[in-house]
Amino acid sequence: MSEDMVTFIVDDIELQAPKGSMLIRATDKAGIHIPRFCYHDKLSVAANCRMCLVEVEKAPKPMPACATPIMEGMIVHTRSESAILAQKSVMEFLLINHPLDCPICDQGGECELQDLSVSYGGDTSQYSDVKRVVFDKDIGPLIQTELTRCIQCTRCVRFGEEIAGMRELGMTDRGDRAVIGTFIEKSVDSEMSGNVIDICPVGALTAKPSRFSGRAWEMQQHAAVSPHDSTGSNLFIHTLGGKVNRVVPRENESINEVWISDRDRFSYQGLYADDRAIKPMMKLKGEWVEADWNSVLQYAVDGLKLVAENNSADELACWISPNATLEEHYLAQKMLRGAGSHNIDHRLRQTDFTDQLFAPVMPWLGGEIDAIEDLEAVLLVGSNVRKEQPLIAHRIRKAFNHHQAKVSTVNPRKFEQCFDTAHELISSAQGMVNNLAGIAKAVGVEQASISSLIHDAATDSAHQSIAEELKAAGEAATIFMGNIAIQHPQFSILRILASAIAKHTGATLAYLPEAANAAGAWLAGSVPHRAGGGVALESPGSHMAQMLAAPKKALIMFNIEPEYDVANPALAMNAVDGADFKVVINNYATEAMKEYADVILPLSAFTETSGTYVNATGAWQSFNGAAMPLGESRPGWKILRVLANMMGIEGFEYMSSEEVRNDVKAQCREIQLDNSLSTDSQFGDIVSDKGLQRVGDVSIYAVDSLVRRSTPLQLTKDADRNYAAINSTLAGKLKLEQGDKVTITQSGHTEFTDIRIDDALADDCVWLAGAEELSLQMAAPCSPIELEKA
Repeated sequence: MSEDMVTFIVDDIELQAPKGSMLIRATDKAGIHIPRFCYHDKLSVAANCRMCLVEVEKAPKPMPACATPIMEGMIVHTRSESAILAQKSVMEFLLINHPLDCPICDQGGECELQDLSVSYGGDTSQYSDVKRVVFDKDIGPLIQTELTRCIQCTRCVRFGEEIAGMRELGMTDRGDRAVIGTFIEKSVDSEMSGNVIDICPVGALTAKPSRFSGRAWEMQQHAAVSPHDSTGSNLFIHTLGGKVNRVVPRENESINEVWISDRDRFSYQGLYADDRAIKPMMKLKGEWVEADWNSVLQYAVDGLKLVAENNSADELACWISPNATLEEHYLAQKMLRGAGSHNIDHRLRQTDFTDQLFAPVMPWLGGEIDAIEDLEAVLLVGSNVRKEQPLIAHRIRKAFNHHQAKVSTVNPRKFEQCFDTAHELISSAQGMVNNLAGIAKAVGVEQASISSLIHDAATDSAHQSIAEELKAAGEAATIFMGNIAIQHPQFSILRILASAIAKHTGATLAYLPEAANAAGAWLAGSVPHRAGGGVALESPGSHMAQMLAAPKKALIMFNIEPEYDVANPALAMNAVDGADFKVVINNYATEAMKEYADVILPLSAFTETSGTYVNATGAWQSFNGAAMPLGESRPGWKILRVLANMMGIEGFEYMSSEEVRNDVKAQCREIQLDNSLSTDSQFGDIVSDKGLQRVGDVSIYAVDSLVRRSTPLQLTKDADRNYAAINSTLAGKLKLEQGDKVTITQSGHTEFTDIRIDDALADDCVWLAGAEELSLQMAAPCSPIELEKA
């Protein structure tokens, strides 16, 4: 027997477990159930509830299994008379003040207290005094409090401190006056706050959007995958009457453990928005007409063919959402290429395509998600990772907590993280390039293609420290390229610098794809220079920037709103207006779409279709539809298949999404994922940062059309991004104070707004987030902007 293992006996069964393990963890692994409320496998031990009391021979009294380390030769009884008496006594105490709310409680039917009270509760109580009442607090639009039900297990408190990294909830007072709350009157704002709903063992914290809407036993459960970020969090969708009623996490230790972000949990509230597209429509003589699918599809086909005949097939283009399924991406590019065009792109928010021929076959994470928590050094380049990829940020937090990982950032502003940072290099867009070049110089990079850039870079102690930390960590270091880097006008330079640093330090270069299937889109061929399976094309089509600069005559827009989803909305709407024929395939039919589109085809939402997402690690995760399609909406793969059939394009005999997926998979069998760049990789011109520069990301609750329509998410603090901000240094130069009225001008468009002062920003930078009302007619971030006092 290993010295690290001890032998002990539980209920006459001999067990072995690692030395120092807590008894409850060892019994769980052995399949011996001990009741508990405060214990949670992912949280620290609190031993608050005492429900897990067991008899340990030679101990003077019952011991809490969650806080009792196992010892060699220990003999434990979990079902003895002493243990059962202790557990029943604890249950009686817990029920003293718990209200008889089961018939109206949302937790009813899946409540841990309800389940255990059947086994350990009595039919009478010795307590005859008045039960206590706790007044509920409003802690935001996502979580409903019923604090009279609370049993003070403190799971929610420990979750905030240990998992979310924000101590938002705590316990005040003591004894029978103890109350869970936010200390001062404020909302709970963590992007992972909804997980307290799952871990609360009673109905004290429940989901506010689905309150009183259904009973647990009335709902159907369906496995699904998150449609938002590239983590690919596993979900369960609960439906009632064919409609989505709530979303909860599905355990997958290697991806999301047992957690999900609030974006994944509450975005379903946008599924049934008032502007949901439910009937196929076509515009005849300036008027919208609803018709049957066959008529509208034929009208779309005739319009696309007419443009191709009058011009050329190269005038056909497709802008497709990176959140589309693998099957939708594959069929869209196959249809377009079958029609004679390669003008398709999913990289709607990218602006620099200089090195796309040298890009990886699929930009990916460079390893497994659960391996992140073992890192010793992390460099975040252009990433607000906590909001972009909440579950990735959680893993970085674990690396910081468990291995004291050194985390450094290169960003245009200081973001609030859920882990401590060793160095934060905050600068303008061009300053980000200079800072990364400074790190490369400190590392000792010698590469001909970037030698002048590195030679001219200035270095300081921060650059040196970051270089030393990356070198010291070696293979236990990762450089993450985030959304801001990918959307940077000099992304190609950032990428080649990051690649060179990774190569010279032994670190891993990792991309954080911005959307649920941005990785899969590459494999499916939703780029103009590669077909399915990453096969390079001899004659590439136009990438997104080229299609904005030289608009095509016919445009298919698949599940996007160009004014929100394209980096440069001003150019995007010019390109849309410049097209002669526009086909919109979307979950929604907005007033804006009705202004510019010729055809609107109602698309089934992610909960209403089968499909596959490829996450940042390259994991293929397929799912089936969970809810009934709304109205006459249809799955995207079916719409594209029929469109191609009606256009006379061969190879579209698919009868299921599984057939499409298998076709793509067959083309990807030989692919080897590799983020390293060739030393011959090209990069764009250096962009001047003279004058004021606009910087900004896209809010966690503005990244796609579904979250933008989720009312609960839009009421959160994180959704408040429709403003302009500068730091106090720039405010002093411009003689501005907090709340002053200003004008902001970009690309000839001017907006009036109040200014906010935020010293997290770099000098000479104006913060203006994308996909917000203020920026809908502006140019792309990281470009010149004018700001004046109104």
